[in-house]
Amino acid sequence: MNRLNKFLAAILVLMLAPMAARADEWQPASPESQGMSSRVLVDLVSFGMSNGLDSLLVARHGRIVVEAYYAPFTSGLKHRINSATKSVIGTLVAMALQDGLLKSVDQPVLEFFPERRFANVDERKKALTLRHLLNMTSGLEWDEPLAGHPKDFLEMERSPDWVRFALDRPVVREPGAAFQYNSGGTHILSAILTKVTGRSAEAYAREKLFGPLGIEDVLWRRDPQGNSGGGAGLFLRTRDMARLGHFWLQSGALDGKSALPAGWLDDVRQATLVTDLGSAWRYANLFWAMPAAGHYSALGYNRQVIMMIPDLDIVAVLTGGQRFSTTTGVPAIPKYPLSPFVDRLKAAATSSIALPEDPEALGLLEQKAKEAGREVRTRSAALPPMAAAISGKAYRLRANQLQVSTLTFTFSPDGASYSYESNGQQFGGPVGLDGLFGVGGRRLYGPSAAKGYWSDDKTFVMEAQTLGNDDVNLATFTFDGKAIRGRVAVFGYWFDLAGEAAE
Repeated sequence: MNRLNKFLAAILVLMLAPMAARADEWQPASPESQGMSSRVLVDLVSFGMSNGLDSLLVARHGRIVVEAYYAPFTSGLKHRINSATKSVIGTLVAMALQDGLLKSVDQPVLEFFPERRFANVDERKKALTLRHLLNMTSGLEWDEPLAGHPKDFLEMERSPDWVRFALDRPVVREPGAAFQYNSGGTHILSAILTKVTGRSAEAYAREKLFGPLGIEDVLWRRDPQGNSGGGAGLFLRTRDMARLGHFWLQSGALDGKSALPAGWLDDVRQATLVTDLGSAWRYANLFWAMPAAGHYSALGYNRQVIMMIPDLDIVAVLTGGQRFSTTTGVPAIPKYPLSPFVDRLKAAATSSIALPEDPEALGLLEQKAKEAGREVRTRSAALPPMAAAISGKAYRLRANQLQVSTLTFTFSPDGASYSYESNGQQFGGPVGLDGLFGVGGRRLYGPSAAKGYWSDDKTFVMEAQTLGNDDVNLATFTFDGKAIRGRVAVFGYWFDLAGEAAE
């Protein structure tokens, strides 16, 4: 190679370097090129519009064939995956086994905490193993019904020591005897990962799982001792959820080698443990499966879904959130059964090889995805004189359960905004007054989206949420001279606020 050719080769390497860094990015493809029907997928996007989805992604043969984001949620934002976090914890346990950091799933749980003394220790608790926690058959007393109020999960997260809260519970049935949903057990697994790896589950995942998959934008809530939340609390982008799904679909392959013990995901696909989710659902290794229907999933509250359909080589991702359609304070939550969604997926996969391109149907699909991203305008109203009178005033609130200490609204011809202080931190963002969400600012777990209107001369009604955090709130504030009174609905529960304008 002469000097000129060497120079050109070096320039080419520099030019291609950024492309190489993006080589693991998901590549889109027309549905027809992957043997799927654009026309059927149009109906799938419409299904999301009527069922409270925040995002939808379908990939086949490792290529994205449809991707939609439902306003006000947008692409690139992380979404709380709720209990789908459990499947990630299970995967990390499998990796720790593969790395030799754990000996067996039959290791007793209490052996990992020799320095601690827990309540209600008896022979049954001494017999509790990793396998029991992985299969939700611990036998620990726990109140977290799948279709009801997750009492013990919420109490655990309010406690000063989540591991102690979970392991102090008495064993009320023989470990291994029956399935009972228990987020405390999966948090114990997270703490065990910290024990054997010397770091949090998040840090271990960043090296062993997220990093190799190209997943970088991660948020994972922790307990007071620094353990990553084992029952929930992981935030991921929709595309990164799909990366995990593809990893699971490929039996845990990384760089041509399996990162999981032999048969780990086979046990999931062939799961036999009967659950209380429905007669066809089975459970294994912190995954939900429908062996008869040919799919298995990581599932989270309010339809956070990473679904794998091996026979069709499909990964599907859904994220969802609560919505307000009335002023009752009780939000509508995604409750659709998954079977109609799966039926549509299977109907779309009409061939194992490429189909003739269908430009008209592809155009309809692209149009429908754009429609999903356009917000529907709701109620708006003119500003009363009170808006100018209270604009910019900081209201000091009396002690309240929401732990909000100050609240400020600003109103101007250019728009509105709100800000509040909680636990020494400042949050807030723009407020749309035209019936559309104002997006921006900051709340604890992401950007704010808020809109509002004056229902009368003294009352301002606002709907707000953290995009991707599934925490929509409805609030009504009444202003009277220097005083403010408010009611805020959080998950259907009302909380009262009251205070006075600061001097």
